[in-house]
Amino acid sequence: MAPLNLSNSPAGVSVKLKPLVLFNICDAYIRRNETQQRVIGTLLGHIADGVVYIQNCYAVPHNESNDQVSVDIQHHRTLYDLHHRVNAKEQIVGWYATGSQLTGPDALIQDFYAAECANAVHLTVDTAMDTGSIKISAFVARKLTLGDRLLARKFQEVDCEIDTQEIETVGVDTLKKDGAAPLPRDLDGLQKTLERLQDSLSRAHAYGEEVVAGKKPADISLGRYLADTVTGIPRFEAEEFESMLTDSTQDSLLVMYLSNLVRSHLALADRLGTSTLPLL
Repeated sequence: MAPLNLSNSPAGVSVKLKPLVLFNICDAYIRRNETQQRVIGTLLGHIADGVVYIQNCYAVPHNESNDQVSVDIQHHRTLYDLHHRVNAKEQIVGWYATGSQLTGPDALIQDFYAAECANAVHLTVDTAMDTGSIKISAFVARKLTLGDRLLARKFQEVDCEIDTQEIETVGVDTLKKDGAAPLPRDLDGLQKTLERLQDSLSRAHAYGEEVVAGKKPADISLGRYLADTVTGIPRFEAEEFESMLTDSTQDSLLVMYLSNLVRSHLALADRLGTSTLPLL
């Protein structure tokens, strides 16, 4: 009778991922269809001295039902070819899925990526923040075999950390916080800018009034700075300024409309030109 064996996972394996990967996964989760519970995608990077460096990723369309899953393999390979042309050093190192727990179809998807690369890493990102913050975990699969027959794969968690530079730490810490805030619109940004400008003008006006009234000593350097600022502002009539602002806003809205239209056409052409292949 053939022995039942459980292959050992690679010894000393650890995972380091760039913040760009985390941002891309969260962006794909936000843009998913309303009926989609989670998103999956391909991880790109390289392996050196037992450390899997994940540097990039892209989402792959898929469908899940019960214990069956289908992945758009053509979409996956097309995107990989495009990424490989830009950066030949980035190879497939595994795949990711949003969520805090492993599911039944994960073993099927792992089988597919195991054929794409050796020692494929499975990365999970808890974008729903079930634990109060974004939890990131990495796994490698161990084969459960009966003789030469593969029966199943057992996921084993490995060390995982975000490889950030000092300038990237603030963004990652903000992303990990449990909170939701709407994305600012262009008009909101303009309103805040005008509010700050009005506050600065009010403070400058109050300072000038106090100097004239003798309540504060005059500062020559500050006076020259205010004079240079005032003379450097171009003079516009109210009607001309309003016309320029309206034209700029309309141009921005037109660009947004055209970009959304092009994105919709590309998505439609991509769906019509690709096929989804079942893994089971």
